[in-house]
Amino acid sequence: MSARGRISDLWLGVFAILVLIFLCLPVLIVAPMSFSDAKSLEFPPPGFSLRWYENLLGNPIWVEAGKNSLLLATLSSTAALIAGTLASYVLVRGTFFGRRALEANFMAPMIVPSIITAVALYIFFAQTGLLGTFFGLVLGHTILAVPYVVLIMQAAIRGFDVRIEQVAATLGASQWQILTKIVLPNLAPSAAAAWIFSFVMSFDEVVVTLFVSGTYMTIPKRMFNELMLQVNPTVTAVATLLIAFNLLALGVLLLLTGRKKLFGAGMA
Repeated sequence: MSARGRISDLWLGVFAILVLIFLCLPVLIVAPMSFSDAKSLEFPPPGFSLRWYENLLGNPIWVEAGKNSLLLATLSSTAALIAGTLASYVLVRGTFFGRRALEANFMAPMIVPSIITAVALYIFFAQTGLLGTFFGLVLGHTILAVPYVVLIMQAAIRGFDVRIEQVAATLGASQWQILTKIVLPNLAPSAAAAWIFSFVMSFDEVVVTLFVSGTYMTIPKRMFNELMLQVNPTVTAVATLLIAFNLLALGVLLLLTGRKKLFGAGMA
């Protein structure tokens, strides 16, 4: 490699590190502030305290919002995994007319701005009586999560040898038996990764929640309301816990991805 090429690689590495530091700055600021003993947002923190975590865990409104967020994310990610996996199998293995249009329809919620999706869901739910109901909130989050499940599961199904399914069919297995007893067990790591991805996405969603949730409170909605009324340092504790939760989910995703690659290498 020439000297000019080495210098270019060096500058590229420096630029990448600077971008990474810029992206991590909010975390490096918010996390220490959550352990501050100051009465308002102050950086650097004048002292160490767990008062904002105690205020968070001792506040029934925050606790109720956390329960709602966990239940909502669990239900919507599970529904999205079921619907998205079945849709992915049909889209990958099917050869029917309009398959591309159907695939584009599944991808639409990921491409269309969330504010437009939120307004559309608000109008539809208002006309069908679902506005302000927990079922409507779960349905809205499911719609947002399905595209990510479809993307992950489509890639996994394409990588699964179709000849195994063909052999099972020649031995008398039905299409449902092939899907449930052959395809899905082999795609379990990808399905788990898709579920975790959908769970995190639903847990962090705020725009659609603000439009269709009614009186139901979630963690992101509660944070938004707190910041609208006043700058409450308790928000920094919530943000730190969310960051830790997302990092944990990322670690699990990497673990599942690594296990999938290891399993694939063993099969090969």
